[in-house]
Order: sequence, then structure tokens, then C-alpha cells
Amino acid sequence: MKILVTGGAGYIGSHFVKFMNNGDNEITVIDNLSRGYKQAIPKNVKFFHIGIEEYDKLISILQNNNFDVVVHFAAYAYVGESVEKPDIYYENNVIGSYKLIKAAAVSGIKKFVFSSTCSVYGNPVNIPISEEQYPIPINPYAKSKLIIESMLKDFESSHGMNYISLRYFNAAGCDFEGSIGESHNPEPHLIPNVLLASLGKKKLYIYGNDYPTPDGTCIRDYVHVVDLSEAHYKAIKLLNKENKSYIINLGSGRGYSNLEILRVSEEIAKTRIPFTFSERRKGDPAILIADIKKAAELLNWKPKYNLYDIITTAYLWLKNPKY
Repeated sequence: MKILVTGGAGYIGSHFVKFMNNGDNEITVIDNLSRGYKQAIPKNVKFFHIGIEEYDKLISILQNNNFDVVVHFAAYAYVGESVEKPDIYYENNVIGSYKLIKAAAVSGIKKFVFSSTCSVYGNPVNIPISEEQYPIPINPYAKSKLIIESMLKDFESSHGMNYISLRYFNAAGCDFEGSIGESHNPEPHLIPNVLLASLGKKKLYIYGNDYPTPDGTCIRDYVHVVDLSEAHYKAIKLLNKENKSYIINLGSGRGYSNLEILRVSEEIAKTRIPFTFSERRKGDPAILIADIKKAAELLNWKPKYNLYDIITTAYLWLKNPKY
């Protein structure tokens, strides 16, 4: 299979590239390296240092390579930043994705896998959250992702390009060999921040201890990045099998509180981890847990790795990051 991967130098994209780089596939990565790392791309993978907004270059690459599928990871993905700088989220995520989708469609690509987010649901009405819940995004990041889903639906109608939009819950963990991992600056995610605190590299703040949960802290659904990679592979298989489009949640189907994450991290790091409770962050729901029945039914997918695997692999990476 010939696969074009956007954002393949980033956290989730690089893990997917490694997962698929097995000799059976010809992978091409495009990434502007604004939030990715060239070191994360295998040396045998073709790489173009361009952004998704560079339409003429995209057209040239797409029309000269006969790709079977586009897998689209490239996006800005910090909720807080999107509130402070909505312009860059609409420019990069929305306008860039429009140019990519258009270039793919006019180049005759008929299969497209999109990295979306559970953030599109906003404050959920029901837990666990199924794909049938009406999306009401509450920040520009989530709004940008929902707009992209709408664009894909329109291009399916106009160009017959089928797509699968995968709405992740909390992507976490790292490569089991420690060769690639999560490296954000600033780091917005709880698990790496807890582990960085265990290594004495930063102070840890837990936002809110008065939520209506058993220990007062937020509960979230975490899924290992390698499990996510397998889900993308199975999404491609489904597109190859059926001329249909789908929206599918990806998570573990269970939740852990911030303090539970802290306790498991202390066990793995074998140290007490100091932290400070801080004010709730605006717009943080108390509980986000995925209903993953659709992923099991359509993709024959369920996560293989548990929270211990997630935190262990993240700790392995953060102790000795390669970039």
C-alpha cells in the first residue's frame, strides 16, 4: 500500500509510521516540523519538509505518487493555546486541511483517514460518550476539528472520497522500545507532566479537586498510542473493504482520575511525586469516557495495552528522550 502521512514527524503520526513501516507499505511523510521532529521519521521513509497549506507542492506530490490513502495527523492540538490564538488554529487546521482535502480529491484519492478528537463533544450529556452524541465543541481546537469532519463529508458527496474520522480520547504512552515518544513544548498532557515531576524536571499542578468524582479530580479515558496506530491501520482496511464513511471513537472504555494517574506513576517511578492543587481550568468536564462499541464492531479493534503499559512506556521515554 502507498500511504501519505501528514504530520508523520509528530507524536501520534510518528508512532503510526513506525507501526506501518514493515516492508509491506510504501510510506511518504509530509511535515513542516513546527511541532514534529525529523529524528522520529525512519530513514527509509520518504519525507517532504512542507506544510499542508502549500497547495501547489501537495498537488505535485499527490499526482506523482499514486497514493492509495491519505492519513491526516497534521494539526495544532493545544486547547489552551487555541483559546489564546484562535487565528493560528483556523489557519493551520482548517485552511491547511481544506487545501489537503482538495488536493487529495482532485488527485483522485478515494480513501482518507482523519485524526479527530473527543473534544468535539464538548461537555457530554451521557457517559460513556457514543458517536451519536451531538457535538457541541467549546474551544477553537475542537471547533476546527469538527469543521474538518464537515469538509470531509462534503468532499465525499462531491468527489466520492470515503473517509473515517477517528475521535481520540486521551492519547498517551510511547513506543515500547523507547526510540520515539512524546515531546511537546510546552507539554499540555497530564501523564508526561506527572512523570517529568517524578524526574525533578518540572512542577506538577493538578487542576481542580472539587469535581463530582470519587476523589474530586477529573476522570479521563487514556489509550496507548500504539493501540491508536493499530486502529488507523484497521480503518484503512475498512475503507479498502467498504465504500462508506464513518466516525468512530477510540479510547479504552474506562476512566482514571488525576490522582489515580499520580498513584500509578509513583509506583512505576518508585518515588513520591510532589504536586499542588490549582484552580479548575475553564471548560474541563468532570468525566470523559469513550463508548468504544463501534470501534469493536466496525474495526474489530479494542485496546491491548492498559494504564500500567501507558505510564511505563512514557516513563521509559522521558528518562532518556532522543529529541
